Amino acid sequence: MGSNIGTSVTNTIVALMQAGEREEFKRAFAGATVHDCFNWLSVLVLLPLEAVTGVMRLASEAVVESFNIVTGEDGPELLKVITEPLTKSIIQLDKTVIVGIATGQEVLRNKSLIKVWCQTRITIQENVSFAHSEASAVPTTSLHMNAEKCTHLFVETGLSDLAVGLILLSSSLLVLCTCLLLLVKLLNSLLQGQVAKAIQKIINTDFPFPFGWLTGYLAILVGAGMTFVVQSSSVFTSAITPLIGIGVISIERAYPLTLGSNIGTTTTAILAALASPGDKLAAAFQVALCHFIFNILGILLWYPVPLSRLPIRMARFLGEQTAKYRWFAVLYLILCFLLLPSIVFALSMAGWQALLGICVPCVALLLCIVVVNRLQLQKPHLLPGWLQTWDHLPLWMHSLKPLDTIITRVTLCCRKARNSDQSRTSPEDLPQLTEYEAEKNHAPLAQNCPTLIYDYETETGAVFDSLDGKSSRL
Repeated sequence: MGSNIGTSVTNTIVALMQAGEREEFKRAFAGATVHDCFNWLSVLVLLPLEAVTGVMRLASEAVVESFNIVTGEDGPELLKVITEPLTKSIIQLDKTVIVGIATGQEVLRNKSLIKVWCQTRITIQENVSFAHSEASAVPTTSLHMNAEKCTHLFVETGLSDLAVGLILLSSSLLVLCTCLLLLVKLLNSLLQGQVAKAIQKIINTDFPFPFGWLTGYLAILVGAGMTFVVQSSSVFTSAITPLIGIGVISIERAYPLTLGSNIGTTTTAILAALASPGDKLAAAFQVALCHFIFNILGILLWYPVPLSRLPIRMARFLGEQTAKYRWFAVLYLILCFLLLPSIVFALSMAGWQALLGICVPCVALLLCIVVVNRLQLQKPHLLPGWLQTWDHLPLWMHSLKPLDTIITRVTLCCRKARNSDQSRTSPEDLPQLTEYEAEKNHAPLAQNCPTLIYDYETETGAVFDSLDGKSSRL
């Protein structure tokens, strides 16, 4: 459940790359956060249900027991064939240490995960020794082991595993953000004009009546198939986010594609589980099935009935808030992917009593606010007078304007401080320009701003009047 939430942060970061244009940013952020909303809503419903009934554990256990599953070969390596040579040249990990730590072997707990010896060859050599005569020959066998050191970048660097991990994490995030930025720029440049209109017509068109309702389910299958090919839901959803921003894919069509990617990404875990050793096969396959069942139940909750497609409405609301307040996107990322998980984790460490005592009232209050907001918009007469509007509350409790004012003032103060630092730079520190270079730089300024006064003729031959800003031809 946590991995489903965490994997959706990538396409939300991709949406930030389109913050330059308001309408594109609104659509892109809504298309990215529809994945987040689906995952959060599914966890809010299925996590308590699983804790009380154990429905996913029991269902996956029944499936494992009903099939005679045997250990198979590794799953098909699709993109790994291309990426593995590069990754092996950067870092290689000792899988035996990882398995030992996972299985509780204390001897391996303090051993480095970085692989040093890669290729190990064992040769068997048979010798015949003669004791006293040739008739008493005694055959002997000797084993010779030849090992070769790995050639990746971090072999015997002297750095700790933590230092190597931080270096790889920072460099990976840098490469990821760079690639995502280039992806957005490339799609924006390619999908314009008639090409965008043709793709938009093909993707967003439904089947003819009465089979229009099957279009969404076909989109789920397409999303699952594409995600199986790339073996990453983040890659697929990040690729369609710019398309949503430029209007090629509607959010109604992106929603079933995203749900399909959630199903497609579970196949990677299932294939990995089927390649597990015999004594660990059942447990590994059951965990992979739990991931699959979680996504299937989430789709059954939030897709078949049009009224139950709450993630689309929630994502549209988030997109509108982001278009109005640009800083809201950063606040959303910090809140949903850092602060909220940290708070829930801290409460869970304090015990399930503290977790339920705080989370249940908060969730109940949030649901009440959502219901009251819907009634205020659609049927306000059903509410008492003091609930028909939130105007009686302080402004900061029902509007982001006070927070926007604070953020704007802080931004302006930082900008003024930076400008004042630049203005205090002494003239001696500035590069000296010749008279010709100075006039060459001033002439375009005079053309763009006629109120500037210069005592020389511009390149167009016009002289600007200092009083009314008009130009007169010499």
